[in-house]
Amino acid sequence: MNSSRENTLADEAKVPSSLEARAARWRRPMGFALAVLSALYAWTVVTAPIDSLQGVIQKILYVHPPLAYGAYLGFVITGIAGLFFLARRRDDLDRLAVAGAEVGVVFCTLMLITGPIWARGTWGTWWSWDARLTLTLLLWFVYLAYLLLRSFSGNSPRTARFAAIYGLLGLVLIPLNYYVIEIFGSRGMHPENLERGSLGEGMGLPFAVGNLTLALAFFYLLLLRWEVEARRSADARRPGGGFE
Repeated sequence: MNSSRENTLADEAKVPSSLEARAARWRRPMGFALAVLSALYAWTVVTAPIDSLQGVIQKILYVHPPLAYGAYLGFVITGIAGLFFLARRRDDLDRLAVAGAEVGVVFCTLMLITGPIWARGTWGTWWSWDARLTLTLLLWFVYLAYLLLRSFSGNSPRTARFAAIYGLLGLVLIPLNYYVIEIFGSRGMHPENLERGSLGEGMGLPFAVGNLTLALAFFYLLLLRWEVEARRSADARRPGGGFE
């Protein structure tokens, strides 16, 4: 009887799913590729031409928009993983939603830091209650609240279901945040969305490499955070782990 119970507890402790196990195997080679690509990224940014109007501050272009794309991607993953969790009740999908929100908030935070630096050099002010800036700050608060909810409400199925719905509702802000410039037209200070041909000569390569590097960094951090969440859940399920 005791042996059967111990086996059951051991099986419950093996929380990481086959999907999480495959993701963990991808993380190490992805980290090596990220290190190589980061060196190339730094070289392309350093050697990129200096903008004649904005000066060297313009090189934040190679960091700021890729950070925004990473933030959007993290929140989208949170919403989609939450949707599949509601449909299939798989804990690994719930853990993926948490990982997406955490990495998305990190990227969004860095975006909110680099944006004012760029604004100071371009507009002469650190912050303006521009429509996009205001919505970006709201987006950051929405998913920060998601993380606080997960941190202080435990790991109950009810919390996971509520968080999944909350993460889905937050997705409404993403297309609104992207297209708000077109909606408000010239009434906002924020520059227009980048389009094909809008970059100057010599700026396309560092921008492309920047997007690729930060996308790889995003997925590396996502897999790492997903792996950590799976291990934490496994430890919590072991006898004496401290969680239920």
